[in-house]
Amino acid sequence: MNDSLKTLLVIAFLILILWNLGAGLYYMLVDKGQSKRTVNALTRRIALSVALILLVALSIYMGWITPHGVGG
Repeated sequence: MNDSLKTLLVIAFLILILWNLGAGLYYMLVDKGQSKRTVNALTRRIALSVALILLVALSIYMGWITPHGVGG
């Protein structure tokens, strides 16, 4: 897999995570607890975060990416 594709995949996950976090904040302010949209947005954020962590762990295990130290 191409290095730039890996980077784009991780960045796409991070953008979706931030989008759902912002949506949760917006729904919390607008709905004032009258709907489940805040809970749904934050649930999606958690699911995306867990999926990203599992994807990175799988990538390290399969040898697709190699971890390195800071500045290494």
